[in-house]
Amino acid sequence: MPILPTFSEENELYSQNYQLIAGIDEVGRGALAGPVVASAVILPCHAHFPWLSLVQDSKQLSPKRRELLYDLIQKEATATSTGIVPSQAIDNIGILKATKLAMQQAIEQLPHLPHFLLIDRITLPQLAIPQKGITRGDKLCLSIACASIIAKVTRDHIMVEFDKIYPGYGLANHKGYGTAEHLSCLRQLGPSTIHRRSFAPVRELIKQNEA
Repeated sequence: MPILPTFSEENELYSQNYQLIAGIDEVGRGALAGPVVASAVILPCHAHFPWLSLVQDSKQLSPKRRELLYDLIQKEATATSTGIVPSQAIDNIGILKATKLAMQQAIEQLPHLPHFLLIDRITLPQLAIPQKGITRGDKLCLSIACASIIAKVTRDHIMVEFDKIYPGYGLANHKGYGTAEHLSCLRQLGPSTIHRRSFAPVRELIKQNEA
């Protein structure tokens, strides 16, 4: 049985008089192409939507279920927002800094400044907002799990559009991750402008072609 996220972290913060609690998560850190995308979600205090029982880490959900929950979260959350950092910036500043930048963008684009941040795995010390990094937060914390769904669906849509611009790589299928199909296409076509040249498989291919 999968672990289902709960409101325990949020409820503890509500008891300390924090009200606007944002869950933050990202997708795309390990991909070879496309952006890293982070989302922030603020759920209503003590939310009791029936669909919350369906929420899991986005990686555990089918595409159809993710799309359904994406629409419900966008409709019923207090606020949602997304930050997107492209592959060129990832190559320039590194994936960890790019991930934190995407998260910061998402937080800054919220219509209300959160009182507390619950973040999957990492923290953002550059932001003067109380926060907590939670290991496996996308599996344990409902706000973070909702953010993972918003980020995942947003990035998947971006990669489907990129598939039309950069045909032949199968981006709509693997969403830029290093699958056997993707690596085979990379060897045949070489990297596109949205491939991350600082990531080992792409970097090594470029070196081979230059040799």
